[in-house]
Amino acid sequence: MNLTPDQTPLKICMVASEVVPLAKTGGLADVVGALAVEFAKLGHDVCAMLPAYRQIDELGYRMTDGVVLSVPGAHGSIDTRVQEVFAPPLHVQGPGRLRVFVVRHDPYFSRSGLYQEAGRDYPDNLDRFVYFCRTVMEMLIHLGEHEGWQADVLHVHDWQAALCAVYLRTLYQGRPSLSRTRSVLTIHNLGYQGLFPSAQFSSTGLPLHLFTPAALEFYGHVNMLKGGLVFADLLTTVSPTYSQEIQSPEYGCGLEGVITERKRVLSGIVNGIDTENWNPATDQYLVASYDASDLAGKARCKKALQRELGLRPLKWPLLGVIARLTSQKGIDLVIDVLPELMELDVQVVILGTGEPHYEQQVGELAQRYPGKIAVRNVFDEGLAHRIEAGADMFIMPSRYEPCGLSQLYSLRYGTVPIVRKTGGLADTVVAYTPKTFKECRATGFSFTDSSSASLLTCLLLALSVYRKKADWQRLVRTGMAQDLSWSRSAATYLQLFRDVIDRKSERQG
Repeated sequence: MNLTPDQTPLKICMVASEVVPLAKTGGLADVVGALAVEFAKLGHDVCAMLPAYRQIDELGYRMTDGVVLSVPGAHGSIDTRVQEVFAPPLHVQGPGRLRVFVVRHDPYFSRSGLYQEAGRDYPDNLDRFVYFCRTVMEMLIHLGEHEGWQADVLHVHDWQAALCAVYLRTLYQGRPSLSRTRSVLTIHNLGYQGLFPSAQFSSTGLPLHLFTPAALEFYGHVNMLKGGLVFADLLTTVSPTYSQEIQSPEYGCGLEGVITERKRVLSGIVNGIDTENWNPATDQYLVASYDASDLAGKARCKKALQRELGLRPLKWPLLGVIARLTSQKGIDLVIDVLPELMELDVQVVILGTGEPHYEQQVGELAQRYPGKIAVRNVFDEGLAHRIEAGADMFIMPSRYEPCGLSQLYSLRYGTVPIVRKTGGLADTVVAYTPKTFKECRATGFSFTDSSSASLLTCLLLALSVYRKKADWQRLVRTGMAQDLSWSRSAATYLQLFRDVIDRKSERQG
């Protein structure tokens, strides 16, 4: 949705703990990076802010000297450098502008990990991200006073940035440079809330009366995400179904009451994907290109993947799994059904790291079934692309999934997704039934119960359809025809931004 003649460009500040290609541990980085670019392409004036992690310096992107700000902290002010970084993937081909700023304080951010090391969270994570949020607020004031750049929307993501929404309504309320700014909090995964001991509340710099159940207190702990939920002018999640699920005890992670109270300002917007980076017709990671009109290249990608991973060069269906090896992703369900699947003519490839006992179990299965199961416990972007291209089906049996990106990549690459009907998986995969197939709407297979029996039943149905070549190709092509770009989702965000700017902020849904 490009700007109409009567619309002025919005000034949007996006705040997150990770942004591709600068820093990434998961889908949050992909979403923030792609969405920032899309907003700018649509004509808006965007800035994104994240910490200056060590890995950003190692990438070697050019940076400005930046500005030095005096940032208030629990133990006095800290002189902080904020630099603009020029990363070519974060580019704009359109009328808008995108700038990316990093917050430099090496004692906090020049570490080997973003949030943890050796599987353990950094003990000073509260101090680190309180400081990051305070710096964001000071930088916005600097931009307003020195450039006349006043943010219309402060778009913050997950718990690491949520305090910005709190500060906007408390410590920074009434500051001229922020007088017209409205805050929007996007929840990417409610399971991660930023919980810290009550004794650390003073580090936030907030008045003690906010450490109550009506604000940031959560069963005796400081809850960063809860603060954002209470104080943000608008709340969004990354799929409509997930926005409903998190209002229930099953998915609300203890915050369902807070969310339900604010449901009038809550929306669910399905993520898009970077359709330039994820495009089987141009993907540089693949041995052959293909599209929906000619799938011959996909068959070549499958053969190459089998060679790469030591799988037998057979025409059996190849099933892919790319995920964190955790119970949330349902990897235990996959492990449960693998022995029965191995009695059939199928192959399975699993890519991902996670809980040690799951890594051990999938490794043992690969040794037990050589040539039929391949496992790689690494993060390998290129291999992820080759699995999406070379597999016939993609298994994603998540117990909960706010949106999910892998099933979108699978649709794009003609790899039929097999998913549990939850969150964004329910919103993005149309389950195969005789009716949906006849109407050319089916794009995959889904099951409801979080059980290995339900997953196996769903897999057997998919395998039965796979044997009907014409039906399978129709299913593949229907999936590849879906609009998975960010354009529609970005337009929805922008309309919500304009709505919240135009009305008086609603404090309590």
